Amino acid sequence: MTATATAADPVPIGRRGRVVLLAAVAVCAACGLVYELILLTLSVTLAGGGVTETSLIVAGFVAALGAGALLVKPLLGHAAAVFVAVEILLGAAGGLSAAALYVAFSFQGPSTAVLVLATAVLGVLVGAEVPLLMTLLQQGRTADDGAAGTGRLLANLNAADYAGAVVGGLAWPFVLLPMAGQIRGAALTGVVNLVAAAVVATFLLRAQLSGRARGGSAAALLAAALALGVLLVQARDIEITSQQRLYRDPVIASELSAYQQIVLTERGDDVRLFLDGDLQFSSRDEHRYTESLVHPVLARDPARVLVLGGGDGLAAREVLRHPSVREAVQVELDPAVVELARTRLAGLNGGALDDPRLRLVLDDAFGWLRTAPTAGFDAVVVDLPDPDTPVLARLYSTEFYGMVSRVLAPGGLVAVQSGSPFSTPTAFWRTISTIGSAGFAVTPYHVHVPSFGDWGFALAAAGPAAPQPALSPSAPPLRFLDAATLSAATAFPRDRRPQVLEPSTLDRPRIVDDMRLGYAH
Repeated sequence: MTATATAADPVPIGRRGRVVLLAAVAVCAACGLVYELILLTLSVTLAGGGVTETSLIVAGFVAALGAGALLVKPLLGHAAAVFVAVEILLGAAGGLSAAALYVAFSFQGPSTAVLVLATAVLGVLVGAEVPLLMTLLQQGRTADDGAAGTGRLLANLNAADYAGAVVGGLAWPFVLLPMAGQIRGAALTGVVNLVAAAVVATFLLRAQLSGRARGGSAAALLAAALALGVLLVQARDIEITSQQRLYRDPVIASELSAYQQIVLTERGDDVRLFLDGDLQFSSRDEHRYTESLVHPVLARDPARVLVLGGGDGLAAREVLRHPSVREAVQVELDPAVVELARTRLAGLNGGALDDPRLRLVLDDAFGWLRTAPTAGFDAVVVDLPDPDTPVLARLYSTEFYGMVSRVLAPGGLVAVQSGSPFSTPTAFWRTISTIGSAGFAVTPYHVHVPSFGDWGFALAAAGPAAPQPALSPSAPPLRFLDAATLSAATAFPRDRRPQVLEPSTLDRPRIVDDMRLGYAH
């Protein structure tokens, strides 16, 4: 006897009903995949997720699918009521997931455990769907249909499931996330899930639900829809309130771009930029960082300068202050950061991104270097975010610095922001070793930046002789850097002695683990 045979007088679902139910399968599959993508997106924006977090979510979601399928087996005799209940729970939980994780993160900080728990809950509910749907689709079939009929039914179910997954996989990055954001995008997906549940319960399974079940389902659907409706209205306030708990100073601008979370804070004369929660600069001391990165690489009075990254425009500001510079090319990935630099940050960067000597290229630095013309730049400034994810680790690899060497003119210099030799010493020395593995002679140096602590850089040149950090006689007046400071900057204390390490490569992005090891200690 099958599980469905134990139900009390199940009402067969006809051919048209099966078509509608298969359409519901596709909608549920789309929502299920969106929920998984929401978790993956949140793992990056909230926890700086890398390979470990991604693997935990993907593997955990798959494991939870299997657990959900097993847990629902004893309930297949009541497939109609259980399916409606699962869809209501899934719509509510999935729709509220982004907001709940944002709030949890604001109170307790990055937590992989919270993401894994959310993955388990959503995965179990999604995993329960297929056995329930298969049971509902089988109702009304006769023994004469045979194995071939079961095979056709399973093929239709899988086809609808996969088609829905494709729609969900495309809807999240191309529609929901850019147009609605994470919190509203999750809530809208939850609403779609609830609508699917309401349609199935009202038009297909109504006869199979008792009066009590119909009443309970209607009340639960209404409550879930009301909660998601409130969330859609209050999403921006929830996001700003949660974000504000993460930052010491008032948030004056916040945007989730296609690449990262951008937050600008301000208190008095202190403006701070954060990307994915990581501080990029404080206006009170950014001149220490920027002057130390830029001016040593300009010591030979270059005419053409390449800036990789530096979307805030601060590095470009210092490059363009140097009297020898006739042309600068800046490659920045995120147009949202550039827009911020041209508006709210224009007073800090002196409008550098609109200077006629600067040509701005909106592109990924790694991809741009692959197709860039060889040679031609007298100096290269590499001002990129710390390599705490595999995506960013590409920009700290032997292959990347090899491509940098291709665009460098003979006798040219390269400066690289290299992280903290105190907080992340292994990552710092890994960067120095990786630059050297690309054929450069490297001189590491470091200065104190109050907002960052001890911060390090690398000055490199092609050939056997490592360049010594110095200032050009024609350098403009500087607030922080001078010859004595630069001379002292090349000395490292005994507890942070130089290390010679294996390079970080595309195949082995060792620097990601180095960053985590440093932060953990």
